Amino acid sequence: MTKELFQPLSGNVMPRFGGPATFMRLPACGYEANLDAAFIGVPFDIGTSNRPGARLAPRQIRDESRMLRPYNMATRAAPFDALRVADVGDVPINTFNLLKSIDIIEAHYDRLLATGAIPLTMGGDHTIVLPILRALKRRHGPIGLVHVDAHADINDDMFGEKIAHGTPFRRAVEEGLLDCSRVVQIGLRGTGYAADDFDWPREQGFRVVQAEECWYKSLAPLMNEVADRVRGGPVYISFDIDGLDPAYAPGTGTVEIGGLTVPQGLEIIRGCRGLDIVGGDLVEVSPPYDTTGNTALLGANLLYEMLCVLPGVPTR
Repeated sequence: MTKELFQPLSGNVMPRFGGPATFMRLPACGYEANLDAAFIGVPFDIGTSNRPGARLAPRQIRDESRMLRPYNMATRAAPFDALRVADVGDVPINTFNLLKSIDIIEAHYDRLLATGAIPLTMGGDHTIVLPILRALKRRHGPIGLVHVDAHADINDDMFGEKIAHGTPFRRAVEEGLLDCSRVVQIGLRGTGYAADDFDWPREQGFRVVQAEECWYKSLAPLMNEVADRVRGGPVYISFDIDGLDPAYAPGTGTVEIGGLTVPQGLEIIRGCRGLDIVGGDLVEVSPPYDTTGNTALLGANLLYEMLCVLPGVPTR
């Protein structure tokens, strides 16, 4: 039986400011909907160390996604022509308990992944990638990673806590969730607590690309190298919006100057086409600091770009 494909609600049928409040105004479905890819929100910012507000991001990203249309005119990707895609809502985290929330997130991703859907996540702060990677590892084995961020997020602890938005990738290494030879971090920059802050991931086998290496250039050649490094197994894309310069994405919790440009962000995601992408996230948008909505709009576009590089997406 042919699988019914969903299309975003057209702006020529319903004005952009109307219609359902889902990602791209797609149908709202449950986990049992036989989806190929699912947009899912995790309204969580209990792990944030500076400016809060990322718990409000899934709703705002959905709102700004109303401007997106189904066909990618730059890459010719046509995801809705081949994949069954919908919005499966938000994970009901425990607002008052970080560790219980981690367990809730992990259980929800176990359920979603069991259906075969590829999750595309609207964060939330970066803490949420740890339970997502735990669930993905159970299904796929150790994961390769393309991680865009101003920060390495490999702290051993924060205020004595082992799980927060600055620790997930150290925990992921310790728990064997990552194939460390297939991990690339892009955009790291800023000041540090110690001179060797970016050395620990290199010692684990990560390829670390500091932001200064990206200035004044296209990242297409870099992404050819990245693709060669991470292919050969499942790959996850984790995109912290603060990887981009605050001139483009001011609405985030931990801003750092000298970041990537929007075209470079697009080049990174588009450079992942052809890889075995098993999921992606866009985290750390903070609507209270996003007075124009541009940061959430950018986040929505980057999630759409992730959809466009999933396996099985045709070009037209």
